[in-house]
Amino acid sequence: MNKIKTIWIVNQTAGNLESGWGERHFFLSKHWVKKGYKVIIISGSYNHLFLKQPKISNKWFTVESVDKGIDFCWVKTPKYSGTGFMKIISNFVFTFKLFFLGTKILTKPDVVIVSSMPIFPILNGVFFKYKFKVKKLIFEIRDLWPLTPMHLKGYSKYHPFIIFLSFFEKYAYNKAGEIVSLLPNTKDYINTITKSNKEVHYIPNGIDVNLISNDNISEETINLIPKNKFIIGYAGTIGLANAMEFFVEASKLVTNDDIHFLIVGDGYLKEKLKRSVTNSSNITFIDKISKSKVQNLLSYFDVCYLGRYKSPLYHYGVSYNKYFDYMLAKKPILESSEYIKDQVELSNCGIIVPPESPKDIVNGILKLYDMKEEKRIEMGEKGYVFVKKYHSYLYLSNLYEKIF
Repeated sequence: MNKIKTIWIVNQTAGNLESGWGERHFFLSKHWVKKGYKVIIISGSYNHLFLKQPKISNKWFTVESVDKGIDFCWVKTPKYSGTGFMKIISNFVFTFKLFFLGTKILTKPDVVIVSSMPIFPILNGVFFKYKFKVKKLIFEIRDLWPLTPMHLKGYSKYHPFIIFLSFFEKYAYNKAGEIVSLLPNTKDYINTITKSNKEVHYIPNGIDVNLISNDNISEETINLIPKNKFIIGYAGTIGLANAMEFFVEASKLVTNDDIHFLIVGDGYLKEKLKRSVTNSSNITFIDKISKSKVQNLLSYFDVCYLGRYKSPLYHYGVSYNKYFDYMLAKKPILESSEYIKDQVELSNCGIIVPPESPKDIVNGILKLYDMKEEKRIEMGEKGYVFVKKYHSYLYLSNLYEKIF
């Protein structure tokens, strides 16, 4: 192995298998550890999307060994409810406290990866670079900010918060030794900001079959899933980026009693969507389940659904974890979106209908419903082969290691 031994990953929303959310860096680390690296994941002590919050001490930093060669350093941050002002405060507290993190607590790093969002810890990454003389500072982009709130929430580029975020974005791109993007089409955008021809490494989200359990969902959950129905299901966060209102509206247009809509997950828009279908009998909402039970849940689906808005934001690409869960389950996918060379389009594992159109979603469902079962199975197999080849965390960890 090369001289690089210890990797710090700074990601306030990182989790592990117990957390039930944000496991990307944990999965990558499993493979790095096998090659002799030590990995320390620095995350926030509270995440509203975690199924299980970490146990922390009253100190600022709680170090927990969660797997052989992988430690989590939980930075004590305030609790918050969903999105909003307190979440931003939590981001600032996390960034501030990291300046006091030293080798008395953690092993000195050789590589530092700062993963955004939030973007503010790039300040810590640059600080660590000089303080510990790290060999490589890597900035990883999971979402494009401030473009996301500009396109999805209509913020002006002159809004003070957008200007504030833009400063950090430019600073991060210029200060990082290497840039990694989970989105495939970001290089031109980034280099417009940096005024350079900086290389951008595309390393998307993925899945590791060997690390994912297949625990059974509870009998209580099973009883909520209608029997002898054609289930078109969604499993994931019910938030702004998923455009779930069009899926819910589509449920009102379906008159075929054999077809049932199923939404599994939590998010700040869930209650609003539930209220909109109070009198509907062909849609069911189920609370979020742990990651280890997702594959078992998906076995009850006939078709998996995902959608997004019609927005220039997505022309840079997407890297939803839902793709990989669905494809691993060998299920055909109905996607409501524009064609942007995403995983469904590239693997031909489903059908794509125009975004923001309940009518087109219904047409897509009916097309899959009328399709021979052998054809749906064939679609699911194509997705399975594709995700195993190009999105296994073993494959992705090797791409990352080349950067080290």
